[in-house]
Amino acid sequence: MLVLGGCSSLLFYPEKGLPFTPEKAGLTFQDVQLTSADGTRLHGWWLPAKAGVEVKGTVLHLHGNGGNLAWHLGGSWWLPEQGYQVLMIDYRGYGQSAGSPDLDGVYQDIDAAFAWLQQRPEVADKPLVLLGQSLGGAMAIHYLGQHPERVHRLQAAVFDGVPASYRDVGQFALSTSWITWPLQVPLSWLVPDGDSAIGSVAALDGLPQLYFQSIDDAIVPLNNGIRLYQAAPPPRVLQLTRGGHVQTFADPTWRQVMLAFLADPQHFNGLRRLAEIPNYPETKPAPSR
Repeated sequence: MLVLGGCSSLLFYPEKGLPFTPEKAGLTFQDVQLTSADGTRLHGWWLPAKAGVEVKGTVLHLHGNGGNLAWHLGGSWWLPEQGYQVLMIDYRGYGQSAGSPDLDGVYQDIDAAFAWLQQRPEVADKPLVLLGQSLGGAMAIHYLGQHPERVHRLQAAVFDGVPASYRDVGQFALSTSWITWPLQVPLSWLVPDGDSAIGSVAALDGLPQLYFQSIDDAIVPLNNGIRLYQAAPPPRVLQLTRGGHVQTFADPTWRQVMLAFLADPQHFNGLRRLAEIPNYPETKPAPSR
């Protein structure tokens, strides 16, 4: 199956259509249309900063491998209220975007998003931040490794649950089933690993990076996420969290961490004291006897 399907079929799980828009969350938004270099039409959402709030910057949000924009609004819906305008795009084959996804094509889609932002006057004089979640972050790192001019445009990058290696994540997934456990090593070596983030992360040298990694992540295991952080050049911060894969910003604690990082990317060093990190899941104290 791995040989016949190829890498792209393993990485992408798109869903066409959109079950809802940001309006359902009470957000102002605009539908945007982008065109990749090969002519593929892409759909996205532009979330302006909340009316009356000073614009602090722009966030390019690149989502993970399943569903479409609507599934991933939870990663950035909260930013406009904090003064950050957001561009979310659906890769080819996702949501209302044309085509079908593959790695080379999606790199063109990411480039189209950067080009679109470059033409927006409300973006030109504001800090630009990349938010990459899961596969979106991994593809962004590889893309930036091929486009150093884009790295220089960014003020900071935030990565949430991003795998260091596609092959290692594949092996981990195979190891979780008794059926595939005996074959996890030979089967995982059929997963192409050349575009994995760990091979390109050195290109982010000088760019402040914040890495969120949940110790409970059942998709990208803790050691895989830490490997990516360890390979990343400074300045970078590792913020361990709790909860499911890319569910980070459902917890207001981690939203505040990201905001603190964006306020001073060069000097932020994360939460370090245990008292600052909430228990997960929250538990009530046992009744006294």
